[in-house]
Amino acid sequence: MLAVVQSGALSGIDGLPVQVEVNTGEVGDPKLVLVGLPDAAVKESQDRVTSALANSGFDIPRTRTTINLAPGHLRKEGPIFDLPIALGILSATSQLRTDIMERFLIAGELRLSGRTCPIRGGLSLAILARNEGKDGILLPRKTAQEAALVADIPVYPVDSLEQAASFLDGRIQIEPARPEQSPFTQRRPTGESVDFSEIKGQQALRRAVEIAVAGGHNLLIIGPPGSGKSMIAKRIPTIMPEPTLEEYLEILRIHSAAGITRNENSGQWFERPFRSPHHTISDVGLLGGGSIPGPGEISLAHNGVLFLDELPEFRRSTLEVLRQPLEDGQVTISRSAGKITLPSSIMLVAAMNPTPDGYTGAEGRESRSTPAQIQRYRSKISGPLLDRIDIHVEAPALSIDELRTEKEGEKSATIRERIVEARGLQLDRFQGTRATANALMSHRQIREYCRLDKSLGDLLQNAMEELSLSARAYDRILKVSRTIADLAKSEKIEGNHLLEAIQYRSLDRNLFY
Repeated sequence: MLAVVQSGALSGIDGLPVQVEVNTGEVGDPKLVLVGLPDAAVKESQDRVTSALANSGFDIPRTRTTINLAPGHLRKEGPIFDLPIALGILSATSQLRTDIMERFLIAGELRLSGRTCPIRGGLSLAILARNEGKDGILLPRKTAQEAALVADIPVYPVDSLEQAASFLDGRIQIEPARPEQSPFTQRRPTGESVDFSEIKGQQALRRAVEIAVAGGHNLLIIGPPGSGKSMIAKRIPTIMPEPTLEEYLEILRIHSAAGITRNENSGQWFERPFRSPHHTISDVGLLGGGSIPGPGEISLAHNGVLFLDELPEFRRSTLEVLRQPLEDGQVTISRSAGKITLPSSIMLVAAMNPTPDGYTGAEGRESRSTPAQIQRYRSKISGPLLDRIDIHVEAPALSIDELRTEKEGEKSATIRERIVEARGLQLDRFQGTRATANALMSHRQIREYCRLDKSLGDLLQNAMEELSLSARAYDRILKVSRTIADLAKSEKIEGNHLLEAIQYRSLDRNLFY
């Protein structure tokens, strides 16, 4: 007898429909035959499913059974098909009614006992079920808590094979998972987060960070060891606006596809991601890829912050893969298994020392780096990559008086209020367009919203000529100027706004102290 169960597979972060076809009663040895381009984990499902059926009180097929995962050209990976295969066998052997099966999309891993286990990509599968017009989707309970955030599709949490079969057979009812009860929407408890008030001194750096976050600008911090570069970078998420539900679903979808759980047990909350890979990371680890392409650190930081500490220590080839994602807000990966496009709209924050040993002499500690060593160190960062970083800011060494002060700095909540207000102006300005912040303005929008009068135009032209800036740097200065004006609640860009934006091109001026 033939039975068909609707399931899905992941391609990048997208769910693709897969039909699990089960045919029993064939002539031959009593065994399961699995076809349809399965990987090793899918092939192993035969043994898991057989044990799960027996331990759940169901009969195991005594004839040859063929299981086909269609379409055959799509490579299938992971244990995601355990539950639909088991239910397909029950349907094909008349242990379960078949008329209701095609109304649901089903996915889940099974233990030998018949209990379900969480899987990757629950959010993407729920979106697939909604797009396919299904009546609902059956998923393991923890995966269902994540998928419940998708609107207009009932998500039924199942704890075991027996429970799933009883529900489909009409013997029991299961309440759909409710999004308001999902642990994935919990906010971080007050007092658990780090705060900007813990930062000592560095007023100029704090100002640059506020401007960068207010406009979504990329930021490079240059300073000696101990000047607070990493400490400030790790507190940037505390002043960023809370993500909208749509933005958070994009974040959660990428993390789910990568197998990263965002809930209270992992210390991650309803907030923007902060990713800080080590400088030994590979090109694939940063960009994404693999034999079956998946998201890398750039995509895992989508709608949040990608922090690269000790920037020149990264391999140059690794840094160069950042150029296209920073410009386009997405990354395209081509492999033999297929081509995928992943979102990567990030705020890049990078930190570096001014010299290889970290010191220049301005800190009261003489640098032992030779001019040739310093030049090699700085040249690890290409000009095209620097062009894509809007703000370069210097972080001088802290004095003993600054370190000893008991006075707290401005709190993150206060800074965030100003940033949210500035972002609100930008959202109103760009309503109906793809841009959501000043850093994402198109050339046409720059001409429209960053107009300069003749005197300011001449000022910028002189700066361009003196600093030998590129056309891309010209646009970056205008975007930063617009953000500074927004923070000042000014309708037009004033002279002080433009001058402040120009000074944030430290590396163009080759000023490394």
